[in-house]
Amino acid sequence: MAFALTPWGGPMTAPKRLLLCTCEDTQAVDPQTASTALGGIDVRTVRALCMGNVDAAAKALAQEGETLIACGQMSAFFEDLAEELGAPERLATVDIRDRAGWTDTGTAFPKQAALLAESLVARPDTPTRDVTSEGTCLILGPAHVAVPAAESLAGSLAVTCLVAEDPGDMAPPATYDLALGRLKKAGGALGRFAVEVDGYRAADPGGRGAVRFGPAADGAKSTCDILLDLRGEGPLFSADHKREGYVRADPGDPIAVARAVAEARELQGVFEKPLYIRFDPGLCAHSRASQPGCARCLSVCPTGAITSAGDTVVIDTDVCAGCGECAAVCPSGAASYDDPPVSVLFARLRTLASEFRRAGGQAPRALFHEADWGGEMIRLSARFGRGLPPDVIPVEVSSIEGVGHAETLAALGVGFASVAVMPGPRSDTGVILRELALAEAIAGQGRLSVLDVSDPDAMEAALWDAEIAQPVADPILPLGGRREVTRLAGTALNVPDAVLELPEGAPYGAVVIDTEACTLCLACVSLCPVAALGDNPDKPQVTFREAACLQCGICASTCPEDAITLAPRLDLSKEALAPRVLNEEEPFDCINCGKPFGVRSTIEKIVEKLEDKHWMFKGSDNVKLIQMCDDCRISAQYHQEGSPFRMGDRPKPRTTDDYLKERKPH
Repeated sequence: MAFALTPWGGPMTAPKRLLLCTCEDTQAVDPQTASTALGGIDVRTVRALCMGNVDAAAKALAQEGETLIACGQMSAFFEDLAEELGAPERLATVDIRDRAGWTDTGTAFPKQAALLAESLVARPDTPTRDVTSEGTCLILGPAHVAVPAAESLAGSLAVTCLVAEDPGDMAPPATYDLALGRLKKAGGALGRFAVEVDGYRAADPGGRGAVRFGPAADGAKSTCDILLDLRGEGPLFSADHKREGYVRADPGDPIAVARAVAEARELQGVFEKPLYIRFDPGLCAHSRASQPGCARCLSVCPTGAITSAGDTVVIDTDVCAGCGECAAVCPSGAASYDDPPVSVLFARLRTLASEFRRAGGQAPRALFHEADWGGEMIRLSARFGRGLPPDVIPVEVSSIEGVGHAETLAALGVGFASVAVMPGPRSDTGVILRELALAEAIAGQGRLSVLDVSDPDAMEAALWDAEIAQPVADPILPLGGRREVTRLAGTALNVPDAVLELPEGAPYGAVVIDTEACTLCLACVSLCPVAALGDNPDKPQVTFREAACLQCGICASTCPEDAITLAPRLDLSKEALAPRVLNEEEPFDCINCGKPFGVRSTIEKIVEKLEDKHWMFKGSDNVKLIQMCDDCRISAQYHQEGSPFRMGDRPKPRTTDDYLKERKPH
């Protein structure tokens, strides 16, 4: 198959030539800026590449090297042509017409150049694993709907039909299993659903008359590959549209039921399951030593794919639908999006912004969207409306919920004047709004927006009428992870050494210690998952490196004195990168050897509370033991009178002279 760009994800090697189609002179193109964007390659402009000029495509594909065709709508046609010519590996396609060709302004050459340059950004393959569905299907619903569905699917799937009521005057089915029961719970996904049924009664295939059912049993458990839910009740799973292998339809809508049956029929075979999230449990700050910490991913996962597992979390890759919300909110990078990695998105953003400016553009605007909803909105607007403004560059992403504060700030940092995020009708706008609120606290007002619209006209009005901000004067190079890029972008967007107040729950901030309450026990230091809190081996001291702090809260939940609070903020000064002292005291000098140990105030406070007040410390030297280091305390305890460790006086060593003396006659 040819390498088709839909709409981006470039070939591993640069193309040798570009074919620019004006689509019957309905869009203006500029071969010069297009060639420059692609490194100076040969560019040929044609009027109707898929019709009268198809020979130009065939001639280009017959030559050595890769041919890039700037047409997204007819990519399948050119793939078939490449196959016929035996050159599928020499074809790549990219859309510029809908995104940068059809527009009310007539020309959008800088945007076309940016999109062409973006097509060369290599996208690594997404990790996948095979999911096998052998076609075992469980159908739920009323008998008058579920039974016909079972009869329709029985020829291609292994079907069990579970109905809640006796179907009445019906013969025992021969091609599928029928049972009565009530579904108690269900879990899993395509290829490995697990269900539990109460009141389970299997149909008895024998006997005369209507079908009969066996005795009822509660807690019956089974597995299946596909779940067809025709109950007409609420969904079995949260975010049910994201649960692969789960098909649901309203039993009162025959067309919807027919579609669901057809969809279930296709869910048999071996499927490639993308592994959307890369998870590193070593970076997870969920908890330490049973002290609760970060739970951001648990609170946002719409499918329930993430569960707590002690000091870390576990992501069920079968249930994970790849929305990317966990990666958007994860403060440590333990959960990172891998479809593709965020570094690829950063590279795309930088390419788009820099090439737009290089081609003569001034202040590009980024529009994040998904392929289905947002892509269709853009195509409809281009064909029937005003199209996108020439400075609005669409940035297609796999999941709009995965666009967090770091991604939007990266766009501003590389030179976009503003960023709009366009969710679809099923998108979780709650997470999007929270992440944009955090980004706005860092970037300032007027640069970020959520474009929650329902039709192309509303999208056009919002984009064409928007006020245009100014991009940063010195764009950043977005290297590193999400935290590092956030800091780089924040520095570019603010005055030097700014300290920005952030919303509650932000993954950046300071740790504040009440020095009057703190005893310097260092419990917080020992459990900090990223070593943002540290100690000093030479004296009682707690240090803090703010740039590393995740605001997970483990230190606050660990502190026995409740002396720690969190302060969400982003300190952009260089001081935040280095450790600073939060609390320190002078050590106590051992009264026996003079070695410093412990905390002076703590030792003195203990002595004050116990000396001449507790029976163990009256009329004895036990108070002195508190004022000694470990070595001296052990030695003193051993040698003190009545010590249980002494076990009596040590016997005097015996020599040969002693034995000989005993043998002499007296």
